[in-house]
Amino acid sequence: MRNLSKVTALAVLMSFSGAVFTAPALAAPDYAKIEERKKAKTRVMGERVGKKVIKAFDLYAEEKLDEAIAMLKELEPSDDFDKATVNRYLGSMYAQKEQYKVAIKYLQLAVAPDILNFADHEQSLKTLGDMLAGTEQYEKAKKAYVAWMDFTGQEDATVYTRIAQANHQLGKFKDVFEPADKAIKLQKEPNKGPYQLKLGSYFELKDYKNMVKVGEEIVRVWPDDKKAWVGLGKYYLQTEDYKTGLSTMEVAFKNGYFETEVDYKVLSNFYSLNAIPFKAAKVLEDAINEKKVKRTKQNISAVASNYHRSQEIEKAAKYYEEAAKFDGDAELYRKAGSLLLQSQNYSAAVVRLNKALELGSDKKGTIYTDLAEAYYYQEKYKQAYAAIVKAMDDPRTRKFAKGWSTYIKDKAARNGVKI
Repeated sequence: MRNLSKVTALAVLMSFSGAVFTAPALAAPDYAKIEERKKAKTRVMGERVGKKVIKAFDLYAEEKLDEAIAMLKELEPSDDFDKATVNRYLGSMYAQKEQYKVAIKYLQLAVAPDILNFADHEQSLKTLGDMLAGTEQYEKAKKAYVAWMDFTGQEDATVYTRIAQANHQLGKFKDVFEPADKAIKLQKEPNKGPYQLKLGSYFELKDYKNMVKVGEEIVRVWPDDKKAWVGLGKYYLQTEDYKTGLSTMEVAFKNGYFETEVDYKVLSNFYSLNAIPFKAAKVLEDAINEKKVKRTKQNISAVASNYHRSQEIEKAAKYYEEAAKFDGDAELYRKAGSLLLQSQNYSAAVVRLNKALELGSDKKGTIYTDLAEAYYYQEKYKQAYAAIVKAMDDPRTRKFAKGWSTYIKDKAARNGVKI
């Protein structure tokens, strides 16, 4: 990992809790029967049917697929094995024509009598499951896959993944975990498919704690996966584990894993939720300036708000005003003016506060009180008095304004200004 010590990344990984799942078998194979079938003598088609099948395959080799299918369909085998074998070939050829519904029909006819040679029968069952899944016949696909496991006595990671996927597509989210966990256990090389199915199912079930556990497992298995780290960080928002979420997103950020503006906004949000507003503002500000995050009113307002919380008054005022300019937001102009007043930039405060009034702010009492203060400290006592009188019109600031009006009037008089 670059830009971040491996010790730090390992510490984050070790903090994740693991999840162990156990599940009963999905299939119930009869191993004695399976061995008997495997040892059975290989059957061949009758001579009459076999010759015509060879001719059909000659046509197939010449890329005359339709003619080959027509020849096979003309056959009327009397032997059950011959019928099943011809139906298997027809299923295969229709699949190549991408006529999957017809292909499925013939494959179902092929496997129904359970008479094909072992290798042909097991391959037909798996292919049937794949085609049923591909045509969104998920319940039938699951039955075909389970039949394949019962017939062969084998457990296969890909088959279990497809059963899990079928359950997910059917909205049977609780039934996803058993086959997905079996797929994960059987994998020779790690594959994200079953993990993603579990993530999606836990999300649909609103089981965010277990969703986080799966996300942590993905990061353990694929520690250099950019999206895994970023995704895990976002999952912690759902469980309100803001501290771990921040640690995870910092790992992703410092390793250069961010790819979308949402990633930067999530990190900024985590800093804010962990009461680190300055970093919340700085991360978003830098991302905006580097054009990784759009310069929108919402994003600029977020920068302003976090600088405000961190008492970076002048920066906050600057960004409040920038945000206000997007659509003439009176409240944001008022905030900018109030902060400029706080930083003793009185003339600039007056400009922003008057702009808020011009745009029709509904906080007139507060604005006139701030204006009175800004004028007062500039020794503009007449303007200060006029502003504080207007503040008396607002019930929310009337009492405060009355006290201030007397004080301003007395101060003006002491300075030789008649009001």
